[in-house]
Amino acid sequence: MTDLLSRRKMMQELLSVGAMAFVGRTGDLLAQMRHDGRPTGQEAGEMNRIDQAFRRKYQIPASSIAMSRNGQIVYEHTGGMADKQQAVQAGEASLFRIASVTKPITSVAIFMLVEQGKLNLNDKVFGPSGVLGTKYGRGPYKQYVTHVTVDSLLTHTSGGWPNDSTDPMFSHNSWDHQKLIEWTIANLSLTYPPGQHWAYSNFGYCVLGRVIEAVTGQPYATWVQANVLAPCGITEMQIAANKENQRAPNEVVYYGQFGENPYNMNVTRMDSHGGWIATPTDLVKFLNHVAGAPGIQALLRPATIKMMTTPAAAYDENAQARYARGWMVRNNGAGNWWHNGSLPGSTTIMVRTATGMCWAGLTNTRSQPADEINASLDQMMWNMARCVPEWGA
Repeated sequence: MTDLLSRRKMMQELLSVGAMAFVGRTGDLLAQMRHDGRPTGQEAGEMNRIDQAFRRKYQIPASSIAMSRNGQIVYEHTGGMADKQQAVQAGEASLFRIASVTKPITSVAIFMLVEQGKLNLNDKVFGPSGVLGTKYGRGPYKQYVTHVTVDSLLTHTSGGWPNDSTDPMFSHNSWDHQKLIEWTIANLSLTYPPGQHWAYSNFGYCVLGRVIEAVTGQPYATWVQANVLAPCGITEMQIAANKENQRAPNEVVYYGQFGENPYNMNVTRMDSHGGWIATPTDLVKFLNHVAGAPGIQALLRPATIKMMTTPAAAYDENAQARYARGWMVRNNGAGNWWHNGSLPGSTTIMVRTATGMCWAGLTNTRSQPADEINASLDQMMWNMARCVPEWGA
């Protein structure tokens, strides 16, 4: 009997030691996961559930998300259908239209040319002394056109050409840049002197694409791919085609809601204001390189970053969030920077937080009202990031 009790006691001790060793190994594994910055399985599961609830609420076929911390990718998740008709699942390599998340990319390109001494923010754009000269009409020009500067285009303070029912970027789909810009500056008058009134302008960023072409002598997409994206390690980003049967390899199908048709726009012509397709990981890589991160060289100098993220003087100075030069910012650029995007078939966002976390979220539909789904996507990304307390989001 004594021997039996001894053996039982010995087995219990062995089991206890084994359990302690298991707990120790689990603790070591958890510490390692934390060292890598990635969420635990439980945290990732909660993040995935938040994304699934968002997709259900807005009837989103597919969403794709990426996050980084200290310059390292810590979370990637893609769910849903890239192509419902063909039953193709979306994956991490799936490309999405990013819509106006394009604008920060164009802004960075402009500021790289400023740093190289090839461009000045005060340079006039149109007319004999402008960067574009008389390429888009020899005049006489309408009021204020020859006063438009590179900076007034960056800050959406050109004095007109707003994103409303008159937005030229959503009309005359068969026209190329040349004809559209000529027609716009000849027929759509500027209401205010440049620099004095803020009005979001897709057309203004279309013109900035042509400024980049004039200064570099290369097509907008070619120069940006080689000089902005390639240094970030981004190789698959490209300008979208217009039709479903023209999609790039791995590009998702876009689905309209409330009668919207994602394939009834000239997205290719939107190149510099809304034309890129990308994965969210591509966008996070871009964010990490703009101002740099641990082990990552910055694309722009600190003084340039400060200039780029300084709010436009004409934007409401009492607003908590203000538009700078290609970015929405908080605390005059010392806080978060971000931009969202919205097109029929697309709702997107890209964020760099004050603590250096970066994330992007892309979808292949848009609900109505568009402002609601945009705000919900933004909130969803914050809710997901806060599932990992250590991130401090």
